[in-house]
Amino acid sequence: MRINPTYIFFLIFTVASSIYGQNSGEQIRAYLQNVPVYDICSDGENIWFATNGYGIFKYSPGKNKWENYSTNNKKLKIDFFYCITANKNFVWAGSTDGLFIFNKKRKRWKRRKFGKGGQLGNWIRTVKFDKFNNVVWIGRFQYLTMYDIKKRKYRDFDLKINGNEKTNNIRSILVEGDSILWIGTEGGLHKIRKKKFMKLDSTKTFYDNSMNYFNGEGDEVSVSAILAERNYLWLGTDEFITPQNPNFNLGGLFRFDKQHDWIKLDASNGLQANGIFSLELTGNTLWASTYEFDQSKKEASGRGITLINRIDLSTKNVVNENLPDNIFKIFYDGKYVWLGTASGVFQIPMTNKIVPRFD
Repeated sequence: MRINPTYIFFLIFTVASSIYGQNSGEQIRAYLQNVPVYDICSDGENIWFATNGYGIFKYSPGKNKWENYSTNNKKLKIDFFYCITANKNFVWAGSTDGLFIFNKKRKRWKRRKFGKGGQLGNWIRTVKFDKFNNVVWIGRFQYLTMYDIKKRKYRDFDLKINGNEKTNNIRSILVEGDSILWIGTEGGLHKIRKKKFMKLDSTKTFYDNSMNYFNGEGDEVSVSAILAERNYLWLGTDEFITPQNPNFNLGGLFRFDKQHDWIKLDASNGLQANGIFSLELTGNTLWASTYEFDQSKKEASGRGITLINRIDLSTKNVVNENLPDNIFKIFYDGKYVWLGTASGVFQIPMTNKIVPRFD
C-alpha cells in the first residue's frame, strides 16, 4: 500500500476534537485517524504502534513528535504488522513475513525469517521483551522462539502436547517476573519455568479444558490475552462458533488463582461479548476489549470495552458513539490509556470520567 506523504503528515498531526466535554475532565484525543492499529508498546521513553497497512509509528511524548516507518518513506519493506515490543536499544515488530528488528543507534530495520514451520512459521503473532532474562520471546503461528540479545542467537521450541498442533500455535505471551512464562495458544495455556525451560520439558504445566481447567467449557480453548496481578491470572479467550460447531470456542474472561480456582465472566454476567481482544490493568480497574464472532461473516465483530472491578468483579460497559467498537489493543503508559482500534489511536487520560473510580 502506497501512502501519499501529505496524508501521512495529516494522519500524524491532526488531532480529533474531544469526545467528552470540559465538564468530564481532561479530553480524550484521537490520532492516526482511519489507520488500523493492532498493537502498542513502550520502550520506556517512546510509544510504538504496529499498524495494518501503514507500517510502524513512533510517538515521543517529551517532544510531542510522531515518526513513521513504512514503504512510503522507504524505511521499511512492508506495511502490515501484528505485534510490537521494544527496549532502550531495539524494537521488534512481527508481520506475516517474519520478524523486523529496528536498531535505534543505527536507525536501520532488518528482517529475520525462520525456516522451521514453513511460511506459516513466519507469521509472528506476538512478541515480548523479557527484561529479566534479556531475551525476546517470539510467538509464531507455529513454534515459540527465544532470541538471546547478548549472544544474538535464536532458539525454537516445539510446545506441541500429545500431537495437537494447536498447542503450538501461539496467540499470546506474558512474562511474569524472572521465573515464569505464560504462553497462550489456540489449544490452551502453557506455564513454563524459565530457568529450567532450556533443559527439561517436564517443567512445563499445561491447561486446556480438561480436568475442569477453564471450567471445562467448550470443545477447545484459545487464549488470546494474558494479564497477571497479585494473586491472580486473567485470561482472555477467543470466541469461534458456527451452526455446525456451536460449542467449539465459547470465549469469555477467566480469573485463575494459579492453582485450581477458575471464575468466568462473559456476556451472561457483565461483558459486552464473549471474545477478548486485549486486557489491561489500571489500579483496581481491569480493561477488557471484547468482540462477538459473526457467524454469517465468519469474523470477529468488536463490541467495545468492559471495565471490571478486580476486587468485587462488578462491571461497567463503556458506551460512546465516538469510540470504535473494534479495539484490538489496550495499553497503559502510567498516565494515559491508549486504545489501538480499527480506525486509529485514542488517548484516554486517567482524569476523564470514562474511567470509573474503583480504587
